[in-house]
Amino acid sequence: MSAKTVMNQVRPDSKPQHSRRQALIGVATWAAAPWLAGKAQAQALSLGNAGPIRILVGASAGGSTDTLARTLATEMGRLLVRQMVVENRAGAGGNIAADAVAKAAPDGNTLLMSFTSHAINASLYPSLPFDPIRDFTPLTCVATQPSVLIAHPSVPVKDVRELLDYAKTRPGKLNFAIGGIGSSLHLAGDLFKMESGLFIVNIPYRGTAPAVQDVIAGQVELMFAPLINTQAVVRAGRLKALGVTSPQRLPSLPDVPAIAEVLPGYESSAWFGLFAPGRMAPLLSRRLSDAARQAIASPDVRRRLEGDGASAVGNSPEDFGRFVQTEIERWAKVVRFSGAKPE
Repeated sequence: MSAKTVMNQVRPDSKPQHSRRQALIGVATWAAAPWLAGKAQAQALSLGNAGPIRILVGASAGGSTDTLARTLATEMGRLLVRQMVVENRAGAGGNIAADAVAKAAPDGNTLLMSFTSHAINASLYPSLPFDPIRDFTPLTCVATQPSVLIAHPSVPVKDVRELLDYAKTRPGKLNFAIGGIGSSLHLAGDLFKMESGLFIVNIPYRGTAPAVQDVIAGQVELMFAPLINTQAVVRAGRLKALGVTSPQRLPSLPDVPAIAEVLPGYESSAWFGLFAPGRMAPLLSRRLSDAARQAIASPDVRRRLEGDGASAVGNSPEDFGRFVQTEIERWAKVVRFSGAKPE
């Protein structure tokens, strides 16, 4: 037999051996698939290094946003077995903190506790260094906090209906104290004027506390203020509560009507939400969202939220994302009506 003949011959068992090799490779790959999937999932769920997770807050220490962030951080840290640190980066209506988070790595180590201004600033500021939708991953809405329309006792009305009648015959004679240009409380008042057709003059202050004090002193007649800042003085008779901004009456003020009872559809509750940087892996954002929502559902966190006059939410990332988009569109109309410019 020639060498050529020998070389051209095929061994009878060569094909089965090749098939066995393929089969063994296939079995090995199949067996490794769960491990590979698990490794990929573990990477997606990784929260980076073992250092602290930072929650940036675009407001000063001691305010509602800061208090909510610290309350949430304590319980989330327990659930994630990670240290949580709250950093205050106040300024520009929350934009300084938001910009830092927008530019952070989407590794789960930097989060943002934001508030209604996240939606308002999209139209209030002529340009932003970030996109309020694209550059953030929504995790959940933490809570909402309605406000109350208060009046000095000298104003001869007892509710919103009487205020409408009184103010219509006195255009420009009444004043609104506002705790900050472009704030949710400022725009609550302008939304009220937009829907009622009233002409009430805005008197801006640098902060809610001095604005409330001037209403108590009778320097200004009216104000939209957080319930937690005014409930005690209302009960003491130093201020009158004319209406609440929630869709229905509040259990804590059952005799005070919702403004929506007189102006159907009126609602202006502040909200607080947790965001991560954009482009975050879905499994990682889901883990963070689940931890936040579980924390919000805990009895201790709910009690603390209620103590701040807030109502717990804890919705899904998808629902929160849709809500933020709706809020941006809604407040853009009020910003245009108000003519407000950032300070």
